[in-house]
Amino acid sequence: MNSGMRKGLTSYGDAAFSLFLRRAFIKAMGFSDDALARPIIGIADTASDFNPCHGNVPALIAAAKRGVMLAGGLPMAFPTISIHESFAHPTSMFLRNLMAMDTEEMIRAQPMDAVILIGGCDKTIPAQLMAAASVDLPAIVLPVGPMLVGHHKGEVLGACTDCRRLWARHRAGEIDEAEIDAISGRLAPTHGTCMVMGTASTIACMTEAMGMALPGTASIPATHADRIRAAEATGTAAVRLAASGLTPSRIITDASLRNALIVLQAIGGSTNALIHFTAIAGRLGLKIDLETFDRLGREVPVLLDLKPTGAHYMEDFHWAGGVPRLLRELADLLDTSCPSVSGATLAESIAEAEEVPGQRVIHSRAAPIHVGGGLAVLRGNLAPGGALLKVSAASAALLRHEGRALVFDGIEDMARRIDDEALDVGADDVLVLRHAGPKGAPGMPEAGYIPIPRKLARQGVKDMVRLSDARMSGTAFGTIVLHITPESAVGGPLALVRSGDRIRLDAAARRLDLLVEPAELAARQARLDPPERPALRGYAWLFHNHVLQADEGCDFDFCREAL
Repeated sequence: MNSGMRKGLTSYGDAAFSLFLRRAFIKAMGFSDDALARPIIGIADTASDFNPCHGNVPALIAAAKRGVMLAGGLPMAFPTISIHESFAHPTSMFLRNLMAMDTEEMIRAQPMDAVILIGGCDKTIPAQLMAAASVDLPAIVLPVGPMLVGHHKGEVLGACTDCRRLWARHRAGEIDEAEIDAISGRLAPTHGTCMVMGTASTIACMTEAMGMALPGTASIPATHADRIRAAEATGTAAVRLAASGLTPSRIITDASLRNALIVLQAIGGSTNALIHFTAIAGRLGLKIDLETFDRLGREVPVLLDLKPTGAHYMEDFHWAGGVPRLLRELADLLDTSCPSVSGATLAESIAEAEEVPGQRVIHSRAAPIHVGGGLAVLRGNLAPGGALLKVSAASAALLRHEGRALVFDGIEDMARRIDDEALDVGADDVLVLRHAGPKGAPGMPEAGYIPIPRKLARQGVKDMVRLSDARMSGTAFGTIVLHITPESAVGGPLALVRSGDRIRLDAAARRLDLLVEPAELAARQARLDPPERPALRGYAWLFHNHVLQADEGCDFDFCREAL
């Protein structure tokens, strides 16, 4: 099998000429014959002026290159799409599959013996892992790391859990324009991803637990020297990976995916992670079973005291021992024989975990933060394909609730009416948002965090039962049912709900039901007009016609292995 510069030659009809021409152009960059004989390590560059979370990527690339060269390899950085949550229209999820395709094709097209995937802000590492699974070239993930906390009037702040909490207070009239403007300059004070257990941190922790990143690299703050040293170590590990031939398909297995899902439950992680890891698994012909995942939720307690479930931040988790220390608490539930990109097994990584006396971030199984898991899978006549509830971030009093539905027909309708003083809404009502799923929005935006209607917020209402076919940020909190499948845009039961209907949520029974007689629902279904087919072109057309539902990871149907 060819390697290095002989790998993946450009097609000119003459392989010798292809190699000759490649060497000529690579020498134009000043490389020697000795350098060209080395194993080539690609480094995916996701730096962008539109991605402040990835502001440290240039420094990480420099350190990773150093590690590659110290180990005898030749580093070659190449750009890919970069996605930032706040700068992507209509939503970052709409672009995740495009980034996965871009990354996959650039890995295939260019000569490399292994690849370092530098990512962080929410959808980048999932896209990269989807690509790596499809190519099945030795690959290692290097997270950019979480940012440091901010401060305001003596209070520690974190993007974006605290930004949502403080914005809710602003909507309720408790914080004026001048103060909210000051807060906006203090919520995200450094480079790096959100410093709470949002989607980016959740994905980083699960990736490490699955064995696709070096031990400890999920939690190192983006601004610390340890993050630079981790990049160098990742470069060195990539050269070893190239020599060993250890590919993602040998690391991402049913057993390692289960390990990652156990960690997801134990950290009270983002609901988005289930969609992303379902997509990653699907690239290898593996399936994440929702009932099995829910069973893990009942068995695995939340052990991590981090916002939005708890009180601390990612830098606190790092100094408490990070993922390796958390895994020690879960060791008897895990398959610790799973291999990792470090060359060691999970058991060996756990054995090296730091013990920090007096730390209060990682709890023991005997004294958990929350019993019953972080995430629950709901079924019922409103969610025959499943829905997700972040139980650990919900209000206990609302986990069994029946109320009157107030329906919003899309994000624009919600934005137009939610703060109308004449809105007929009470604190016990159930807010319903539809046409916000993968096809309906499009892109399944993080609109599931339906704001409390302003007139109720002014009355002190902090939470309500809210449900949709959308997603929400992993930094958010509240009694919010998400990912209702199938979505309303494809005729799912959510499309049948009318304002005034009664809806019952029973989290303990894992049920979400519309309390309408089956005959009436059948009649509504028969009268349901098919949604207008939008006039689309290019990527939007591709997305609309080929994106799968949430329970299949919202990947493209043509990108998955046959299950």
